[in-house]
Amino acid sequence: MSSDCIFCKIVSNDIPAKKFYEDEEVIAFHDIRPIAPVHFLIVPKGHVESLAGCDASHQALLGKILLLAPKLATQLGLKGFRTMINTGREGGQEVFHIHVHVFGGGETLPKT
Repeated sequence: MSSDCIFCKIVSNDIPAKKFYEDEEVIAFHDIRPIAPVHFLIVPKGHVESLAGCDASHQALLGKILLLAPKLATQLGLKGFRTMINTGREGGQEVFHIHVHVFGGGETLPKT
């Protein structure tokens, strides 16, 4: 854990969040600045700065997160969704604790 990381503080319950899923390795909570009707984050409990900081030891955790995304999206009523991992400052990352955005539920999502 990093003492100055907002996501580590959410994991440790020092900062409140609208959590709706938690297990021994990850948490999921609603984004405080949603860009779609449904927008949540899946965050590992262990602090890893970004996807660029991952290695083979993170393979199972990353797989777990990606398999959890459709399950949680379905539970929240999404029939389709988008996932996004911002990596590094130049990649748009604002919180330097790896996390996956999952969002959908609107027709106004930009096409890529």
